[in-house]
Amino acid sequence: QVQLVESGGGLVQAGGSLRLACASSGSIFSMAFMAWYRQAPGKQREMVSGISSSGRTNYVDSMKGRFTISRDSAKNTVYLQMNSLKPEDTAVYYCYADVSRIVYWGQGPQVTVSS
Repeated sequence: QVQLVESGGGLVQAGGSLRLACASSGSIFSMAFMAWYRQAPGKQREMVSGISSSGRTNYVDSMKGRFTISRDSAKNTVYLQMNSLKPEDTAVYYCYADVSRIVYWGQGPQVTVSS
């Protein structure tokens, strides 16, 4: 049974920073494409950033330069460093893992950015 356990959400003022972490149980991590998605109230879930098993990253344009995704294979953990946060970044952030098209989701910590 694979589990993705996230941490690091919370309340922050605009311009501040947060780091989300997603720890993966099981043996999938080294093979998995990992990503972060987010879903704001009344909006569809959208991808924020992804990182392949080889470390190649991609970002949604609006997050480039503000968000950084990384992975630590020794800890089976993927991170999302979020800087210069804006109120429109307020959302539930979900960790995502894709291993040979088998998809896993984390529980989704809330990130709230106050103006």
